[in-house]
Amino acid sequence: MNYNKSQQQAIRHKDGPMLVLAGPGSGKTAVITQRTKQLIEYENIDPSNILVITFTRAAAQEMKQRFLAATGEERTKVTFGTFHAIFFMVLKLAYHFDSGNIISEEQRYQFMREILSYHHLEYRDEGEFIGDVLTEISRVKNEQIPLEHFYSSSCGEEIFRKIYREYDERLKRNRLIDFDDMLTYTYELFSQRKDILSAWQKKYRYILIDEFQDINKIQYEIVKMLAGETKNLFIVGDDDQSIYKFRGARPELMLNFPKDFENTRQVILNRNSRCGEEIVQ
Repeated sequence: MNYNKSQQQAIRHKDGPMLVLAGPGSGKTAVITQRTKQLIEYENIDPSNILVITFTRAAAQEMKQRFLAATGEERTKVTFGTFHAIFFMVLKLAYHFDSGNIISEEQRYQFMREILSYHHLEYRDEGEFIGDVLTEISRVKNEQIPLEHFYSSSCGEEIFRKIYREYDERLKRNRLIDFDDMLTYTYELFSQRKDILSAWQKKYRYILIDEFQDINKIQYEIVKMLAGETKNLFIVGDDDQSIYKFRGARPELMLNFPKDFENTRQVILNRNSRCGEEIVQ
């Protein structure tokens, strides 16, 4: 496959932070897989030191398969995974968690039903109300909002805070975590245990992230810690395509990336190779 000048610039980038703004059909997946290959074959980077993060399991699997096809190999030591999968791997080693420690959706709703039975609240639909409260709990965790500063639209502030604390206490009492806890626990672990953070920084010297426009605050803070002093962070995204704003995604984090990481190199992939000229126009 022939790569245009912008794609080649991104693929051949080695050290330091890089922001790649890439629209639909501009070859961003190819750029990530080829840059990973470039690091290994031309820069002699150990594959086990490379981490590629996506937002869905399907995307991670597709990225891995495309990389294997590009290298002609059947397996690789490069880590491909979602934020939650990567952070849960960290927690498994630190706290000896396994899949049994992840609360199911059915358990979450059951916990909430039991908690709500003590508060005698009025609502039209129990399932809808519980869903709304759990969504707000998720926002508090993902956006790192101090509980005392969060104003619930589902119920009164004091009631929400009580529900939040009771839900959190039930999780801890039963040694369970939800998907949001995978992020908050990892953030707390890296913040409090610099030795553990240092070990993971040495493990993943090169980090590549796809669909960066969908990142939320706590994911971003963890990634910044993981990038460490080397700041070998290669991010790809399109601020016009953010689809996870409902769960705290903040596209502005991507646009402010050069402010957080000095000497960020930027590349714009604006050539659509997927569609014909008439469709592009």
